[in-house]
Amino acid sequence: MIGNCNPVGIFDSGAGGLTVLSELVKLMPGESYIYFADSANCPYGSKPAEEIVKLSDKITQFLISKGCKIIVVACNTATAAAIDHLRASYSIPFIGMEPAIKPASLNTKTKSIGVLATAGTFKGRLYIETSRRYATDVNVCYQVGEGLVELVEAGKANSPEAEELLHRYIDPMVDCNIDQLVLGCTHYPFLKPVLKRILPNHITIVDPAPAVALHAKRVAENQSLLCKANHSGKTQISFYSSSKTDVLKKLVGLSIKEVIDDIYFDNIKL
Repeated sequence: MIGNCNPVGIFDSGAGGLTVLSELVKLMPGESYIYFADSANCPYGSKPAEEIVKLSDKITQFLISKGCKIIVVACNTATAAAIDHLRASYSIPFIGMEPAIKPASLNTKTKSIGVLATAGTFKGRLYIETSRRYATDVNVCYQVGEGLVELVEAGKANSPEAEELLHRYIDPMVDCNIDQLVLGCTHYPFLKPVLKRILPNHITIVDPAPAVALHAKRVAENQSLLCKANHSGKTQISFYSSSKTDVLKKLVGLSIKEVIDDIYFDNIKL
């Protein structure tokens, strides 16, 4: 039975969704959370949509078996491939990653924006529809961030290899006179320290995670799913991974700055 103090579920292909989890904890500190990292199958970006749907379905079943009342698909690629299927298959609410094309297009002064994302995200219905709706009069510089997720998962987000690869991807966008850079993968905020070093000061980095977390809170409020019993505001988080949890633990320390009352790690096979 789903109650308003059941946990919030979050999943991603790996550790990228931690950037969304951090924002959720800021807005809803009294909730308990279950985070699933499908590290054994990471990255999702180049996988066929059918495979991503199957993986997302298995993870969803696991999270529901743990009693999750709402699930945040904290992965742009999984959102693009599987969110429609998940909403049609299960009765609980699902929150997906919204492409941040809208705020970037509305705020650009140069009428040129950059989008760094996975191949799967660029092919998704949400991304295509949002681009058609909000970016018709804006020059959009697209770039598939091949190799970036692997660097983050290897704990090398702030490494010389990451800086070299980002220069290759970002420099052509700078030449296109962008003033907004949209991060279209939840792993990419881990690259912000390098991005801030190599980007000109006038370019704004657009991270959709805060807006997605705010939307999740609004959905929980509208459906009376906010936990009101935990007045202490203490947060409990359980982390599960389909592979080893070593890197996940390290990245949790980098991304979750809030006070956590209880934390648990385990690895399972789907």
